[in-house]
Amino acid sequence: MVERSDSTALRRLVTDAGGEILLFGITPPRLSTDPGRIREITAATLTRLDSLEVDGLALYDIDDESDRNPAERPFPYLPTLDPAVYHAEYLGEWNRPAVVYRCVGKYSEAQLRTWLQTADAERVLTVFVGASSKDKQVRTRLSQAQALRRDVRPDLLLGGVAITERPDEHLRLIAKQQAGCEYFVSQVIYSCDAAKSMVSDYYYACREEHLEPKPVLFTLSVCGSVKTLAFLKWLGVHVPRWLENSLRHADDTLAESYAHCLATARDLIAFCRRLGLPFGFLVESVSIRKAEIEASVALAGELSGLLDRGRKSG
Repeated sequence: MVERSDSTALRRLVTDAGGEILLFGITPPRLSTDPGRIREITAATLTRLDSLEVDGLALYDIDDESDRNPAERPFPYLPTLDPAVYHAEYLGEWNRPAVVYRCVGKYSEAQLRTWLQTADAERVLTVFVGASSKDKQVRTRLSQAQALRRDVRPDLLLGGVAITERPDEHLRLIAKQQAGCEYFVSQVIYSCDAAKSMVSDYYYACREEHLEPKPVLFTLSVCGSVKTLAFLKWLGVHVPRWLENSLRHADDTLAESYAHCLATARDLIAFCRRLGLPFGFLVESVSIRKAEIEASVALAGELSGLLDRGRKSG
């Protein structure tokens, strides 16, 4: 594994746009999981990731999003460990940085303040996630959380969520950038055209505003079954109809999805390099099936070979 002395490498990549970033995303174990079993799951995860040349680990904060989508959730919502707690108590052997997500509406300002004050800014970055719908009852609004981070821990690097299919998303990115975001992580991408349109709009809007564009990390997630596909769509991921047809009728859905993710990555790498936009990828698996997790790890390994792994000096 990377030594502690390299714990600030991801921070430099984000702030200096000094290379192309690769993260691997995981969901903490379920809250009901026995501590011994959590340690077993964590050890297996770290073993899988040990040989990967990733710049950091993204730890998701799961929230009930039934308010956003009234349809039945393909996989039931089950509370998971707080990612900050999981990082602090179970990931001591992970010596690379971690991006700790915060669904800010779940927490009071006092809870967020306490976490911000105690987070190790050398080893931890964060992504603030707002409410899943405008009608959802929240304890802290996204704008309040952004202001709190600016007042309490301006040195803790803040990221924002990008939803590539959303109209005028580039304007939201600029507003988040002006509120302190140093990088963006997209929702899962299955429409490459939507991703390219968003980053193109963002890049040229930054140029008009005389702003330096921040790195955009594209999230890729393999899909190994029709049920996983249904879950991605429930989460709001836009899957073009032609691609949905291909996945539904493929002899091997996982292989078809993997090939699509890899083709998307190649397309986005070429596009962002040509545009001059700092970028990277976050590879995740939304399924707990072993085959899909292992395919995600393989995809991250393949992306590592495609990205510029050279680093500018800090």
